[in-house]
Amino acid sequence: MRVGLQISATLENIEKLETSHPEYAFFVKIICTNCGEKSDKWHDITESERVQQDTRNAAGFNFYMKCKMCGRENSIDIVDKSNVAYTVDDAGSFKTIVIFDCRGVEPVEFSPRTGWIVHSSENGQTFQDVDLSEDDWVEYDQKNNNSVGVYEFASKFIKLKK
Repeated sequence: MRVGLQISATLENIEKLETSHPEYAFFVKIICTNCGEKSDKWHDITESERVQQDTRNAAGFNFYMKCKMCGRENSIDIVDKSNVAYTVDDAGSFKTIVIFDCRGVEPVEFSPRTGWIVHSSENGQTFQDVDLSEDDWVEYDQKNNNSVGVYEFASKFIKLKK
């Protein structure tokens, strides 16, 4: 099953908002699609990291875990080239910024945390390693002499057709 992570935000003097792909760690809570067990802790999924290489999958997965309730082996991979920026044209509406290929589990909650890149409007400053864990972020663009901000950050997961 493919699941898209959608975000929405109000952008002030910002051209685009993006993750530090492929190093960005997506922190998610997941649910086992077999038994319905929901994780109570956050799990990180990073495209550049591979885990659980074995004879069935020599390349490994971006995320792997065995369900503690039913014992089923589950994995998630970030779909190659599915990572896109959230731009000023998207502001105020939901847009899919990354797609997860899920086997046995699906993400149900997202915590944005740190690792975002913010590009100011009109060739202004670029801010690295931005922390969106508070759902709002404000800074000052010295190049353009104005404030920049990300407000009302929200996220949701949607099931996608193949």
